[in-house]
Amino acid sequence: MNLKNIHNVYFVGIGGIGMSAIARYFAANGKNVAGYDKTPSQITTELEDLRVEIHFEDSLKSIPISFLNKEKTLVVYTPAIPKNHVELNYFLDHNFTVLKRSEILGKITETTFCLGVAGTHGKTTTSSILGHIMAQVKATSFLGGIAENYNSNLILGEDKVSVVEADEFDRSFLRLSPNIACVTSMDADHLDIYEKPEALQESFREFANKVSETLIVAKGLPLNGLTYAIDEEADYKAFNLKIKNGKYIFDVKTPSSEIKNIEFNLPGQHNVMNALAALAMANVYGVSLENIKQSLATFKGVKRRFSYKIKTENFVLIDDYAHHPTEINAVQNSVREMYPEEKVLVVFQPHLFSRTRDFIDDFAEALSKFDEVLLLDIYPARELPISGVDSEWLLSKIDCKQKKMTQKNDLVKDIKNSSAKVLTMLGAGDVGVMVNEVTQELLKTMKNEV
Repeated sequence: MNLKNIHNVYFVGIGGIGMSAIARYFAANGKNVAGYDKTPSQITTELEDLRVEIHFEDSLKSIPISFLNKEKTLVVYTPAIPKNHVELNYFLDHNFTVLKRSEILGKITETTFCLGVAGTHGKTTTSSILGHIMAQVKATSFLGGIAENYNSNLILGEDKVSVVEADEFDRSFLRLSPNIACVTSMDADHLDIYEKPEALQESFREFANKVSETLIVAKGLPLNGLTYAIDEEADYKAFNLKIKNGKYIFDVKTPSSEIKNIEFNLPGQHNVMNALAALAMANVYGVSLENIKQSLATFKGVKRRFSYKIKTENFVLIDDYAHHPTEINAVQNSVREMYPEEKVLVVFQPHLFSRTRDFIDDFAEALSKFDEVLLLDIYPARELPISGVDSEWLLSKIDCKQKKMTQKNDLVKDIKNSSAKVLTMLGAGDVGVMVNEVTQELLKTMKNEV
C-alpha cells in the first residue's frame, strides 16, 4: 500500500489519543479525513477545527459519501472498537483497506529513522520529552498524550525522523520498525490481553529484537542494551539531584562525557528517569548534550501527567492519568516530595474490571498511603462487568481511616467536606472530564470565599 495514492482516510474511533495524532498527521498532509467516535470531546472539537468531519452515531448514513469509494479510502480503527460495530463491519465486509492504528503507524514510520519509546509506565512522558528534544532536528512525533509545549499529540516535522510511543497493548508495538528504542518498565499489565506476566515480558523481548541499532533500558530490566539509572552505575547516570525553586537540577554521566546542572521542571524522580531515557535516546541519535539540556529546561509537561489544575498557597489540585498501582505510587511519592507537611486526598476511578481484579491488593496498598480516599465506581471502558469485582471490594481492602465511596453527583460536595490541602484526581476513564468540572466548582467557591 502506497500512502501517497490514498485520498481519503476514515477513522473508526477518531477521538482516541493515539488515533487523533494520526488523523492530525494525515490532515496536515492534505488528505481528506473523517471519522466516527462515541462521544464529542475537546480532541474531536480540535479535529473539526482542522476541517475533519466527525459524527457520533454508528450509522452508515453518517459516513460522507466520498469515503465509500474503496479504491480511494483507507480505513483505520482502534482495537477498543466493539466487534459488532456497524461501520467497521461494513468496511471489512466490502473489502476496503482496513488497518489497525498500530499497523498504519508502522506504515507511516517504516521509511523514517524511527525512535520508539516502550514501557508499561512512563512512555507518554518520555516520548513527549524526546519529541520536544527531537523537534530541533525536525522529527515528527506521534504521542499518547497532549504535550503542553505544543497543545497537541502530534509534533509535526518532516518525514525523515519519527518519534513514536510504542504501545504494548494488543502487542501493537510489534508493528513498528525502530532504529533506536528504549524500554522504561515491564511491570505486569494488560493481563486481559496477555493472561500471564511472562507473556507480556516475552512480547517486550520480541520488541527489543526488532530494534535495528540501539536499545536503551532502565537498569534492572531483563533486556540487553545500554542502561540508565539514578545514583547507581549505568551507561547513562543521573546524579547530584537537587530541588531548587520547585524544579530538579542534576548532572548526567554518559558513556563518553558528563554534563552538569540540567534543569527539569516536572516533579518526581520517575520523571527524572523519563528525562534521562529521552536524553539517552537523543544522545545516541546524535543530538549534542548542550542542545538536549536546553530542551529539557523548556519542557512544560504532558496534560494529565501530574498536571496542576489549581495551585495556590492554600490549596492544590493535581490531575493525573495514573491507573496502575505503580503509577499511583509514583504520584503519591511526588506529592509527598513536593508537599511533605500537607494532608493529601486522592480521588480514584479504577479503570477496567480485569485490571482491578488482577491487581486488587496492589491497588489497595498504593491507595492506603494517602491520608484520605474517595473511590468512584470502576470505569468499564471496553469490558463487561465481572461478578464480585467492584469498587466496594477495593474499598474494603484499603487501610485508611478516612475512606468512602463517592458518585459523580456527590464528588464536589465530598471534596469540599475534606480538610485536605492537596487533592489528586487519578484514573484513565472519564475522571479526566470530571476533573475540569471539579476545578471550575472549586475555583468558584474559592472566589466567593475571598
